[in-house]
Amino acid sequence: MPDFLSQPLPNIPKSDLPKVVIVGAGFGGLKLAMKLRNTKFQVVLLDKHNYHQFQPLFYQVATAGLEPSAISFPLRKIFHGSNNVIFRMSQVDHFDPKIKRVYTDMGYLDYDYLVMAMGADTNYFGNKNIEETSSPMKTVSEALYIRNKIISNYERAINIEKAEDRKSLMNVVIVGGGPTGVELAGAMADLRNNVLPKDYPELNFHNMKIVLIEAGPELLGPMSKESKESALKYLRNLGVEVMLKTMVKDYNGEEVILADKEAIQTQTLLWAAGIKPNRIGGLKDEMYAPNGRIFVDDFSEIKDCPGVYALGDISLMTQEEYPKGHPQVAQVAIQQAVCLAHNLHKIEEGKEKKVFKYKDLGSMATVGRKLAVVDLPFIKFQGILAWFTWLFVHLMAILGVKNKVFIFLDWSWNYLSFDPSLRLLIKPKAVRPSEQKALTEER
Repeated sequence: MPDFLSQPLPNIPKSDLPKVVIVGAGFGGLKLAMKLRNTKFQVVLLDKHNYHQFQPLFYQVATAGLEPSAISFPLRKIFHGSNNVIFRMSQVDHFDPKIKRVYTDMGYLDYDYLVMAMGADTNYFGNKNIEETSSPMKTVSEALYIRNKIISNYERAINIEKAEDRKSLMNVVIVGGGPTGVELAGAMADLRNNVLPKDYPELNFHNMKIVLIEAGPELLGPMSKESKESALKYLRNLGVEVMLKTMVKDYNGEEVILADKEAIQTQTLLWAAGIKPNRIGGLKDEMYAPNGRIFVDDFSEIKDCPGVYALGDISLMTQEEYPKGHPQVAQVAIQQAVCLAHNLHKIEEGKEKKVFKYKDLGSMATVGRKLAVVDLPFIKFQGILAWFTWLFVHLMAILGVKNKVFIFLDWSWNYLSFDPSLRLLIKPKAVRPSEQKALTEER
């Protein structure tokens, strides 16, 4: 029997308070833990990382605009001074709803309430070749990998004599026309147009293609018509080749194979085309929708699984205004967490719970320097004012005063100089044979 099945998670203080176990420290899980801080619950927050990642700015790490630490915040620091929130870095394997126990790679843990907020991962739609050869961007480490890959490609390209042979190293193809794809394409275009030619004067960046591929007929699907049209215009003005109604069939590491169109040479395929909910064992198949999201009621409780809740991207709550479920965005997870924190108190008090009601605060996307699109419930606008609005909203959402200051300084410097200074190629040290043997034995 594996150790995690037979041993309790060590060093969890005994408590008579109701125990809330939260799996995942993304927007939803972290917000719930913060709302339950210093209340009459014992809260155990589990995550495979010991930091919170601010996903909307991953693309800026990938394009050397921000350092990884600026958008990451230590989870333990958040709960300094809290007398009831415990964090453990561990990987959850499964849970047993009959005995109210969750199993991790560090041991099992009993709960009174279990909240699953594991978020979502990259969806490759079943294409194994793309999964193995493309670069996703769902974590800070993946964003840093993209930064290293892009810089490494140009360092290699500069040592290749023929311009034709450099194409696959210099071209960048991005798949997915949502906010992540649009923002990534705009940032890459800014680098190509203003920064990389100064770093690599020997290379002709007029030959570098930045291609954004979207299977649907429009960019930024959920946003307004004005925002979609403006984003498309901004990208094309920046020199991005936008392909709409275009399906990617395959990728072999050298060429992107398209349906009914000529293949594109590139060694950098950035995949931002879709997401799929993360899973842990313990739920029956009928509790999942075909898209992998978990059916929950109006209180975020998993249907036919009392005391177990799901928040954010992994949950599917069908309501009159949202018959297909709420959008998989941070605000939904945050608002669900606030509502659940309120309801957990009501349950303990024996009072009536509150039905979740999503308040759409709007959406926005930046398209390079000084360009953005903003859709608010009461107004829609584009251009430089939208860009400043985007900067302000994201700066305020970042955790920690130090992180806010660092990001503000980085953005200010990049705006004034247009020369981000984080174009560093940081490679891991080669593992010695003795170290590799030790790692293998540990596994």
